[in-house]
Amino acid sequence: MYPPEFIQRRDFIKQLGLASTAALGSSGTRLCGEEGVSHPEARADSCILIWMAGGMAAPDTFDPKRYLPFEKGLEVEKILSTFPAIDTNVDGLQITEGLENIAQVMDRGTLIRSAVQPDLGSILHSRHQYHWHTGYVPPLTVAAPHIGAWMAKVLGPKNEVIPPFINVGQRLEGVGEKEELKAFTTAGFFGSEYGPMNLPYPEQAVQSVQPPKGMEPGRFSNRYKHFKNLLDQNPNREQMSDFQRESMLRSMESAHRLLQSKEKQAFDLTLEPKDSYDKYGDTRFGRGCLLARRLAEEGSRFIEVTTEYVPFLHWDHHENGHTTSARMKKEIDQPIAQLILDLEERGLLDRTLVVLASEFSRDMMIEGVPGSTARDQSRARTDKLQEMKHYGLHRHFTGGTSVMMWGGGVKPGFVYGKTADERPLMAVENPVSIEDLHATLFTAMGINPKTAYEVEKRPFYATKDGIGKAVNEIFA
Repeated sequence: MYPPEFIQRRDFIKQLGLASTAALGSSGTRLCGEEGVSHPEARADSCILIWMAGGMAAPDTFDPKRYLPFEKGLEVEKILSTFPAIDTNVDGLQITEGLENIAQVMDRGTLIRSAVQPDLGSILHSRHQYHWHTGYVPPLTVAAPHIGAWMAKVLGPKNEVIPPFINVGQRLEGVGEKEELKAFTTAGFFGSEYGPMNLPYPEQAVQSVQPPKGMEPGRFSNRYKHFKNLLDQNPNREQMSDFQRESMLRSMESAHRLLQSKEKQAFDLTLEPKDSYDKYGDTRFGRGCLLARRLAEEGSRFIEVTTEYVPFLHWDHHENGHTTSARMKKEIDQPIAQLILDLEERGLLDRTLVVLASEFSRDMMIEGVPGSTARDQSRARTDKLQEMKHYGLHRHFTGGTSVMMWGGGVKPGFVYGKTADERPLMAVENPVSIEDLHATLFTAMGINPKTAYEVEKRPFYATKDGIGKAVNEIFA
């Protein structure tokens, strides 16, 4: 039984990201064809991914269709959008009611309305989230790195002190499907030094860069030496490759640098002026957006901020879809708009790529795409509306999804792609696959989508099999 003091200190080390899951069986990576890799000129130095975890319905957010208000007895097959369309500050571009603040920053970015996802057999959030974040469909024989880990590995840190990959707002334990969530929130075979620093509660982020009470930085240095000795003397050392061992030690060194730096103040939200703090709202997601802005200012390479995935909560609405979406829009609208305005005011938006995305969209009638054999998971099955819980888009839909991008060299006030005006709401113009979407993000960040590392004597590409092609039409 460990004493409480030891557990507290062990949790401190873990919170710094030093216990990130390592790829099993990996003995190191080697860049393939280094001489032939030609990277594009970077349009952005940092990337902020705003993750709408759980399946944000495009027809109720960024891709409005025919709207019908709630009416008892209304046939559900007639319902496409449950919110009316509103104008944005871009002529001819509409999104939906509840996103009035975001509507006023649409002229700073590009809206992709034709992102598509494959039918993975079972439309499971864990599988689609893994696919979206890594570009690879599980199960795999190796652990695929998160796209944030790719950016950290290929580009290196923007600031040697600030972790290059930070994950904000997602608890990894006790919230359902925890093992599946952990599966993509890692650096995979790259090693723990490129894994995320996980900050589930933004307001507590500062505690992650402070030693526990009674543990001074000097004592942390001593513990680093003891930890290194333990690794050297571990009788089960053969279970961890030299590569993974060295990667974990470099993680410790990075944590030590951060612990002693002035940049750690970026993690302390209490240092934000009150008027600025209040503009982000009093929610965990809002504080996450504020923390992302502060971390981007200090030089973090990749930051993910999530509304958090918890089964049957937040965007994962299988009933009460309209009511839940109204609540979620109220939560995200002001913080996202404020993040864009703050980055612009500070002269950071041009070199920061902000991406708003979700694992798939939703539909009133269709699970997956037409013809899919996926099981219908709606808990509001009915032919006609009987009560408010039936009103909303409750089925997972993979045939047409919206992705919003700001800054990072994308065209201002631009719309790319289109979905059908009537069900099925499939992408009918310029469909964008996961591979091509990732290629676009990597290209904006100055990474060749065909970049590959050798893992277990075979190449592993930044986009699956190196086939991803950037959607260059969206760049200015």
